[in-house]
Amino acid sequence: MNIKEVLGSKVLDKNAYEVGTVSDFDFDQKEGTIKSMVVSLKKGVFSKEELEVAFEDIETIGGYVILSKELPEAEETEEEVEVQKVEVEKEE
Repeated sequence: MNIKEVLGSKVLDKNAYEVGTVSDFDFDQKEGTIKSMVVSLKKGVFSKEELEVAFEDIETIGGYVILSKELPEAEETEEEVEVQKVEVEKEE
């Protein structure tokens, strides 16, 4: 399997929760090894966040990329909080 085949693959944490897709890799040019993988986190339609995952935290690369750890819950963006505030105010 080559890098092009992995780019865009779904990334699952150790509990099989889909966290995002592979968007890039960071290489150590001197050693010729992969240092980390960049994951575009699964968020809303208008938001995009990326997370760098150390190569040691990757359990398996195949049809999916499976991590050996659980990723923490992503923080809500300020826009999402503002939308929630507006929705609550409209309901009152």
